[in-house]
Amino acid sequence: MNITRPAVRPVSGTPLTGTFAAPPEAGPDDVTLWWLGQAGFALRHRGGLILIDPYLSDTLAEKYRGTLFPHRRMHSAPVAPEAIRGVDAVLCTHGHTDHMDPGTIRALLPHNDPRFVVPRAERARALERGVPAARLTGTTAGERVELDGGSTVEPVPAAHEHLEQDEHGDHRFLGYVLTVGGVRVYHSGDCVPYDGQAERLRALRADVALLPVNGRDRHRTENGVPGNFTVREAAELCEAAGIPQLLCHHFGLFDFNTVDPEDTRDALRRRATPLSWTVPRVGDAYVLTPGGPTAKEDR
Repeated sequence: MNITRPAVRPVSGTPLTGTFAAPPEAGPDDVTLWWLGQAGFALRHRGGLILIDPYLSDTLAEKYRGTLFPHRRMHSAPVAPEAIRGVDAVLCTHGHTDHMDPGTIRALLPHNDPRFVVPRAERARALERGVPAARLTGTTAGERVELDGGSTVEPVPAAHEHLEQDEHGDHRFLGYVLTVGGVRVYHSGDCVPYDGQAERLRALRADVALLPVNGRDRHRTENGVPGNFTVREAAELCEAAGIPQLLCHHFGLFDFNTVDPEDTRDALRRRATPLSWTVPRVGDAYVLTPGGPTAKEDR
């Protein structure tokens, strides 16, 4: 199958609402993407709407109030989960609350009937978090999930900070290669580099990689906060895997687990490679146009 390499272009000035309406600049074949903060994204193609790892509540602030890492938001949720309409699917990469959030899940359900795709190893946790059993699809690396509307999900392993499988061999941490509207988008979930990762992704021919760049250190790891790629590692993975475009995330929400976006842009500007990249802004729309010209960077 021939998949075109899309351009990623920012579109400013379009207010984000719960309908996730595509901006006027988006053509009929384009995919519109919004960063929801942390690892959360929404993708719109024509009438279809898919959410990945939406964390739109204050569940973690309530859980960790008064602790070493109180999880207070540095920015408000760009859209209230109870205002969202028309969701076809919700993909959760793993069971951590900022990726499988009971506050967001329960707020979505009164006005949406989405299919939830989660790691099979975390099925019990998903049910506890409020996912209806009839709408739950468990999966693991190497499988393929067909969504309504023609989109597909191909799970791959993620290492957060290690590859982990349950007693059945199902991976607890996943990334997803999502094919939507002729564009292949790789969302790594929470992940660090691991052996064979680039080769696996090269075979899957992703067009755009959505990768965390908040890094990791001993202090966070020893206090229960496993880490992610650094910006250098994220760029190196894209280059090794032949993924032409990087969109960074997993920064700016919690003060103990972030990086400066300007430092991230500076690090990417210094790379003498053809990699195109975007350091997004929460709530802004980004249009993915199949086959369009790519820019070196989004400032």
